[in-house]
Amino acid sequence: MKRGKKYTSKLGNLEKNKMMNPGEAIGWIKENHYANFDESVDISVNLGVDPRKADQIVRGTLVLPNGTGKSRRVLVFAQGEKAEEAEKAGAEYIGGEDLADKISKGWLDFEVCIATPDMMKHVGKVAKILGPRKLMPNPKSGTVTFELKKAIEDVKKGKLEYRTDKNGVIHNSIGRVSFGLKELVENYAALIDAIIKSKPASAKGKYVKSIYISATMGPSIKIDSNKGIEVVEAA
Repeated sequence: MKRGKKYTSKLGNLEKNKMMNPGEAIGWIKENHYANFDESVDISVNLGVDPRKADQIVRGTLVLPNGTGKSRRVLVFAQGEKAEEAEKAGAEYIGGEDLADKISKGWLDFEVCIATPDMMKHVGKVAKILGPRKLMPNPKSGTVTFELKKAIEDVKKGKLEYRTDKNGVIHNSIGRVSFGLKELVENYAALIDAIIKSKPASAKGKYVKSIYISATMGPSIKIDSNKGIEVVEAA
């Protein structure tokens, strides 16, 4: 893959094969990002698990201490008083069968889908559309619930769902380059801590194999995962 001059220039500023502690890496990204938009700070965590085995899928949710810096459009399947609750909590789209029909025709102008349990009959009609796009409501991620106010507010504050992909890697954003160093470090620490606490009992050997961090358009920096949390907390 051919890279642009700006990318190549920034890559030249990195010492080859050097690992950094999280604070160093995030500081480098803040100083060296170059795109003309507020890039996200992205993290990839390669875990020593076999995601083909159901008991080794690493999955969970957390609300980042300093949010994600991104406003997420929320769709809620609800009716009656629960629809009113969703509206007051700030959901952008609220409905039932009408929303399912709209989605079935290709409309997907939202990033998070939440549903009350009684409305899953409508969600089920578009499960084949929502599922592959990781938009399907799920009780484990807190998106199938009657507690709509809390669920919507958590999303707006910066709730993340993390999950291993088919290669055992977790990809997430921990904020924007415009965030302060301390804010990004705190978000990094919260996510890594959550992933470590989610270690499957059946996972053998080294759990966190590698961690890479980058801005959206910039080169990846390898984190020294042996120091990780201790360095972050001291940063």
